[in-house]
Amino acid sequence: MAMSLDDLRKLREAKKTDLRKREAEGKEMQVIVGMGTCGIAAGAKQTLDAFIKGLEAHNLVDSTLVRQTGCMGLCHSEPTVEVVVPGMPTVIYGKVDEKVVNEIIQKHLIGKELLSGYILDKPAADILGAK
Repeated sequence: MAMSLDDLRKLREAKKTDLRKREAEGKEMQVIVGMGTCGIAAGAKQTLDAFIKGLEAHNLVDSTLVRQTGCMGLCHSEPTVEVVVPGMPTVIYGKVDEKVVNEIIQKHLIGKELLSGYILDKPAADILGAK
């Protein structure tokens, strides 16, 4: 099946977007999804997909790296997600479903505000005060 020039252009743009999502250079924020077997069983793949879609929808693909890691040791609270934003404490959120993904994008990544109800781990108060 032959592709038209317009089809080829669309394909090129789609592939460029896919490559931009994977590029780490110049991205100041990170979202790290726990993808151990416990996380996958609890829905981490859907969480990862929701972050990718949500970041695209909010034009955050060029500033936020989404990556995977193994088990974070918090199996009871899977899916778990670590969020790294400059000027904010690094936190690990638990029980991150699609609804929580949207809250993390809106409140943490865009609004620079922690979602205290989902935080499993963050630096101690004395470390936060030692900036």
